[in-house]
Amino acid sequence: MISMWKIIFERNFGTMPKVLVTGASGLLGRAILALLKEENWNVVGLGYSRISQGLIKCDLRDREAVSALLKKEKPDFIIHCAAERAPDKVENHYEETVLLNVKATEYLASIAKELNSRLIYISTDYVFDGVNPPYKIDDKPNPLNKYGQSKLEGEKATMEVNPDACILRIPILYGPVERIDESAVTVLLNCIKDKKPITLSHYEKRYPVNVRDIAKILRDLIMKIDKDPSISGIFQWSGKERLTKYEMAMLIAEGLNLPFDHISPDDKAVSGASRPYNALMDNSRLEELGISHHTGFKEGIKACLEFLEYF
Repeated sequence: MISMWKIIFERNFGTMPKVLVTGASGLLGRAILALLKEENWNVVGLGYSRISQGLIKCDLRDREAVSALLKKEKPDFIIHCAAERAPDKVENHYEETVLLNVKATEYLASIAKELNSRLIYISTDYVFDGVNPPYKIDDKPNPLNKYGQSKLEGEKATMEVNPDACILRIPILYGPVERIDESAVTVLLNCIKDKKPITLSHYEKRYPVNVRDIAKILRDLIMKIDKDPSISGIFQWSGKERLTKYEMAMLIAEGLNLPFDHISPDDKAVSGASRPYNALMDNSRLEELGISHHTGFKEGIKACLEFLEYF
């Protein structure tokens, strides 16, 4: 069955572009792949450590393999999701992280430019220090941890070799998970189910986004770029609800009708890698293009968790 999106796109813009997604086995990559496939886009997914049916295995740190694959696939757009995203892990394995988050990104951007493929690099609100929100796209980044630094270096590398590329900074994500700890949001269910007294951070302010919403934003951005190739540079998206981890857990418990009285708020900063206090980003550049998608957190997280076998 031909999707309405395919009909609309081809009527207004011509042939559907070919989209290649790196990190397609991850939380965000799966959502992008699923949405585009539902709408009959020509889409290819790359993975490495987790390869499911239909994905192509590719080590993005292998320049020759990446070059050969991209020259074979010839995508019109590349959505670069693959990255090491765990801040505490990055603190202890920074050199390894740089190979993927910076070096592989730089080479991918270079090959994309050579092939006239438009690159969209997925970055993070952790490029900011969280002291003076909301952050506009041209505010000076000041990452507090090595993860944020690696993503900022990835941004710089992308734009230096490929000024026509786009960068999309996003906050903490949640969505349909393959394991409960795949998202820093869904893992909160462990604390709720365990029923042992515990404290959760009620300090850092976060703006969680459903991966399906980011997938829709990326789809819409591709359509805008395809119509107007001059579109490039930095875009940002923060969710519409400001929540601490404690408040997220409370909404999860309410949505699933689980007891919550064993969990207490902790008003101190979390241990481990430093996190920004409030990294709210200004969404206006996307909104000015008519791009905006938001799923209410309580509704979205319930849909993600209530059918898990774990639950």
